[in-house]
Amino acid sequence: MNRKFFALVGAGALAVSLAACGDDEPGGGNGGSGGEGGETGVPWTLGTTDTVTALDPAGSYDLGSSTLEYNLYQTLVTVPAKSNEIVGDAATECVYDDPQTLTCTLNEGLKFSNGNDLTSSDVKYSFERSIKVQDPNGAAIYLLGSITDTAEDGTVTLNPDAIETPDDTTVIFHLDQPDTTFQYVLTYPGAGAIVDEETFPADEKLADEDVVGSGPYKLSQYESGVQATLEANEEYTGENTALAPTVFIKYFSEASALKLAAEAGEVDVAWRSLSPTDIADLEGNDDVTVATGEGAEIRYWVWKVDSQVGKQAAVRQAAAQVFDREAIAENAYDGTVDPLYSIVPPGYAGQVDAFQEKYGEPDPEAAAQILEDAGIDTPVQLTVGWTPTHYGPATEDEANEVERQLEESGLFEVDLKSTEWEQYQTIYKEGAYDLFILGWFPDYPDADTYLSPFVVDGGFFQNGYKSEQANQLVEAEQGSEDPAAREEAFGQLQQLVAEDVPFIPSWVGKNIGVYGPGMEGVEDTLDPSFIFRFWLVSKSS
Repeated sequence: MNRKFFALVGAGALAVSLAACGDDEPGGGNGGSGGEGGETGVPWTLGTTDTVTALDPAGSYDLGSSTLEYNLYQTLVTVPAKSNEIVGDAATECVYDDPQTLTCTLNEGLKFSNGNDLTSSDVKYSFERSIKVQDPNGAAIYLLGSITDTAEDGTVTLNPDAIETPDDTTVIFHLDQPDTTFQYVLTYPGAGAIVDEETFPADEKLADEDVVGSGPYKLSQYESGVQATLEANEEYTGENTALAPTVFIKYFSEASALKLAAEAGEVDVAWRSLSPTDIADLEGNDDVTVATGEGAEIRYWVWKVDSQVGKQAAVRQAAAQVFDREAIAENAYDGTVDPLYSIVPPGYAGQVDAFQEKYGEPDPEAAAQILEDAGIDTPVQLTVGWTPTHYGPATEDEANEVERQLEESGLFEVDLKSTEWEQYQTIYKEGAYDLFILGWFPDYPDADTYLSPFVVDGGFFQNGYKSEQANQLVEAEQGSEDPAAREEAFGQLQQLVAEDVPFIPSWVGKNIGVYGPGMEGVEDTLDPSFIFRFWLVSKSS
């Protein structure tokens, strides 16, 4: 084919909310300062309740971690703010030589913040070690399927000769099947961040405080759960030059404390996650600005399909039949989120409201019939899990609302349990719950990001769901360049999910940030990707 893969971006990208928002400004193609002009303004502080799993990209697959990683590391390609166009980052371009061969050419003179040269050898090493580390909380073993193989015991290995580096600036990926989404995967740091092979160990994670990247910022201080300090990287030569000399990230355990910090000017920006009540109060405060961007954040409830209870399809379908998203949106979130009837949010090409089509309005009588037809005695005993801090304070309200709905149907008895995130993300995989809540933010602007990580061989959450039909549909949409064919496969996948119910979608929300006086650029980065681009933000003195 010998064509630049950038042309493929429209195949499954956001058709509505992103397509009209492309950045047409001349100069810095990534929305930055074009590598010129240097720092402006003074240091500023971002406050958040998000938690960090790891700053080594081989060991993280969560928003709290990737927020820092997007700013500390480069990937070969990236997606600018409010756009669905893939552009170069560490690479000048990536070209599909044929449907299974992708060649990337690095920019000249790249360096890590420690002064070491960044070459194709570092790129290859980064992919090799992320697979070798094999961290279950990392993204690489779930997203790099086109260059890896998974054994029956779940061990993931890099395919032989999957990555070729003929010279210092050339990286060639040999895919084991045609995959139009591999281009998107390269933009996500959990799968595609480039690390220094002289600093990062080959088979274990590097300590958070020791990480080194080549992005617009470098890490100068880190205390888990307390604060991170990022300084402008003087070795950076890309398009996203930092505007502020220093950014402080302050971590809060409670949304109420974050709100007070925003009101007092202790933080310049509050981003993730304030409660609906906090947001309403702050909207009446003249000292701060509440900014709302388009969002594709979702919440959903996952079944442990290989548990004693969850393995029964009728149980999963009956719960889906009584699930009331309107009540969740109103009672738990004061109407600040919208009901979600597919794991793929509205605005993505190929999206269909499959759960609404399948189950209609909440109906306990119809749910009871599903269980009766399957010969299942009621009430069904369910252990339901949620995590109290990671997704914000309204998560408890949602968990209580789901418990109420299930029990008031008369069909279920719920044992509701909560665990903090660090332990939660381990024990839900081990079967601690029959049903548990998770959140998701898109890794890249394509409907595939809401499907392949969820339905292929148990998904990243390892819930035991196995469907040869789902695997085949994912393979079909990933391997096609025809937008209509991909949309058809997306629709069939969503209908299959509504029938099998390995998870139940709950709601989709906006991207909301609160900022104080003197701040510029905050609203420029509030888009459906949920990438907070520190380099776009500055504070006047």
